[in-house]
Amino acid sequence: MRLTKHYSVIPGLSLSLGYTLFYLGLIVLFPMAALLGKTMSLSWPQFWAVVTEPQVVASYKLTFGTALVAAIINLVFGTLVAWVLVRYSFTGKRLIDALIDLPFALPTAVAGIALVAIYGPHGPIGAPLLALGIKVAYTPLGITLALIFIGFPFVVRTVQPILQDFETELEEAAAALGASRFYTIRRVIVPHLLPSLLTGFALAFARGVGEYGSVIFIAGNLPFATEITPLLIVAKLEQFNYAGATAIACAMMAFSLLMLFCINSLQSWLERREQQHTGVMA
Repeated sequence: MRLTKHYSVIPGLSLSLGYTLFYLGLIVLFPMAALLGKTMSLSWPQFWAVVTEPQVVASYKLTFGTALVAAIINLVFGTLVAWVLVRYSFTGKRLIDALIDLPFALPTAVAGIALVAIYGPHGPIGAPLLALGIKVAYTPLGITLALIFIGFPFVVRTVQPILQDFETELEEAAAALGASRFYTIRRVIVPHLLPSLLTGFALAFARGVGEYGSVIFIAGNLPFATEITPLLIVAKLEQFNYAGATAIACAMMAFSLLMLFCINSLQSWLERREQQHTGVMA
């Protein structure tokens, strides 16, 4: 019996794994290790004093709170936009599809300046809203608006390919069995999209937590009011307080990793549950 040897375009496991670990270490692990190493120059009481300063805690609440609200809004409306782009044909569809990626290509500082020009006190939208008693620029609302702008493509581009591969026959079968449209969406479509929805939410949330350029222009940067955590880190770096900056950065990294771990664990659990359900149905 003749054995046929299969060749792969990708090199062998040892070589591929070596390149992977080297690249991962160079790009991700080494910078994180340097961050932790600089922070370890502080004693534990010093570290705790830095990361729990009232001004820093206020920036945590603002940064994570606005990122969470923006990610939830993007989750709802990003899914709706992805649905429209996949399920319907209309004039200008390709243009709209291309404009969704604009926040990826646009410099964040330009986005911040544009938002201030539009939603500022003298802007075409900000002025009428201010007359109604709604101030957008230099408030947490303006920060949330900036985070919605930069996080919107993550949800759309994560959900869109899943919707394209979704079998419409499942919807037709549910309708044939007498299911209402709302029931079909809740029990057929949403469970299928849930892992991608969580992924898009996590990406939008993570981008919002670390965003700096588009936020500082519209935030106003007032301590205890509109000062985000990345701005505090930059301020400490400008003061040559590198240990303090890395301490706050480590605290943010720990919070972000914890939340991403919870989201990824939930996503894995949902995927296993869906596979078990599919096996039972089969």
